[in-house]
Amino acid sequence: MIEIPSDLNPDLVPLAFLLGNWAGAGVTDFPGAEKANFGQEVSFTHDGRDFIEYRSYTWVLDSEGNKVKPLESESGFWRIDKDRKVEVVMVRDDGVVEVWYGELADQKPQIDLVTDAVARTAASGPYTGGKRLYGYVKGDLMWVGEKQTPEVPLRPYMSAQLKKVVTPEEVADMARNLGDLPDDGIAFFK
Repeated sequence: MIEIPSDLNPDLVPLAFLLGNWAGAGVTDFPGAEKANFGQEVSFTHDGRDFIEYRSYTWVLDSEGNKVKPLESESGFWRIDKDRKVEVVMVRDDGVVEVWYGELADQKPQIDLVTDAVARTAASGPYTGGKRLYGYVKGDLMWVGEKQTPEVPLRPYMSAQLKKVVTPEEVADMARNLGDLPDDGIAFFK
């Protein structure tokens, strides 16, 4: 269920499905890098202004699902206009800054993005652009990223499935707002 916070800037309502903390796992595979499973934590937050703040942390997982080492971190700001055009400014820990443009799909919570501008520091690896697809599917946030370099044409390199994370504060709030539930729990479903 998608909730729209009462203090959300009205311009951001179409992006409300992104809001919250998400965690999950995915796969990364790109020529020149080791194929790996990864874990990911993502947060989309707002403070009432006309943007959503984004932060993502990923790490390599071993075969048992344990954290092995950091993979990549990125942060940025998402906006949407009245025509459902989305713009994202993103900074990654490897020295890359990107401007992404895209569109929110009609009648479904799905966003297609493509890089419009890429700036790299001298320390960053080769990278010339990318595409991303984000979608809210049966309560999960799913995404796939594509990238290209001067040597490798545009191709998928990362994808993940993320679940909404409930904080202890949210659990306490839910408990306060439960109202009267039957003692045995079974009657609730009758």
